[in-house]
Amino acid sequence: MMAKSQIIVNAEHRYAIQIGESWLERIQVIAEPHNLVLVLIPEDVDRESGIAKYLQDLGSKYEIVRLPNGEAQKSFKVFQSIIDICGRINLSRSDLIIGIGGGATTDLAGFVAATWLRGLDWVAVPTTLAGMVDAAIGGKTGINSEHGKNLVGAFHSPVEVIVDLEFLQSLSKRDQSAGLAEVIKCGFIADPSILQDLNGSEIDYAKLIMKSVAVKGAVVSGDFKEAFAREILNYGHTVGHAIEMHSSYKLRHGEAVAIGMVFAAELSNAHGTLNAKDVALHRELASKFDLPIQYPRAAWSAVYSNLTRDKKNRGGKIRFVTLKAPGVTDRLEVVSENLLREIYERICE
Repeated sequence: MMAKSQIIVNAEHRYAIQIGESWLERIQVIAEPHNLVLVLIPEDVDRESGIAKYLQDLGSKYEIVRLPNGEAQKSFKVFQSIIDICGRINLSRSDLIIGIGGGATTDLAGFVAATWLRGLDWVAVPTTLAGMVDAAIGGKTGINSEHGKNLVGAFHSPVEVIVDLEFLQSLSKRDQSAGLAEVIKCGFIADPSILQDLNGSEIDYAKLIMKSVAVKGAVVSGDFKEAFAREILNYGHTVGHAIEMHSSYKLRHGEAVAIGMVFAAELSNAHGTLNAKDVALHRELASKFDLPIQYPRAAWSAVYSNLTRDKKNRGGKIRFVTLKAPGVTDRLEVVSENLLREIYERICE
């Protein structure tokens, strides 16, 4: 394991991403000045780790709320239930919210913090690789609606992100691979040395996390509210979100993004900006980590319908982040469904 390190993000406020810290030790320090701490944690994470008991043993200031697992927690119903709890326990602006779990949990915790009393401090403790390198960083918070993923949300950064690498020990191989999809993305959009690291015989997770967090921290610091530069973090996510939603979230986020990146690479190639060798590298890296690179041909109509409701669209055009080369991004706005269907044919199973 690597030594402790810190990356600073300058968003609407300055905050630190603490890498290699003990989540329990750090939470006690952060929570000390607060009278009440609302902790949101998925049932599966709590059952496997016993986190709630650790916190309850520290004292009565910790109010624990156990959540449904996965994307099921990012619903209006769950959000409403947490808001009701905030009112019942009289959670005030001087109190604190902590989200401990994967990306869905930190999305939800941040959105509750953004909306209750128009804004409380909150802390993200990601327990998945995807959460550590992506979801918990950047201040994008939100829940899903029947019309799409993350369509209801707010920009509201945490006061701190605690990346405790010990959580990696309990991740399934599938969840490790799903998290690596976001690491691969960081390599393609900003730091090609990550791609070289991933091609090695052994995977140094601590090193990859550090590099990926540095990529996202720098991008968010330069464009917090996604005016333009931050869009690069959506590489692979336009089609990825559409596929993830079509799968009824049976696919992990990273699995859907892996397919989405292959689509984006093929679109870049068709647009004349990315060579065939780099397109092939997308498939090679995804396959190395057992990530999917295809999706059913029969799903196109539903996937396209989801694409038309993507939150990044502008003026009726579907907006994609594309590549000129690893580390060099571009943008492409597409109106033609025929063109997108033609590219989709290249990723069909």
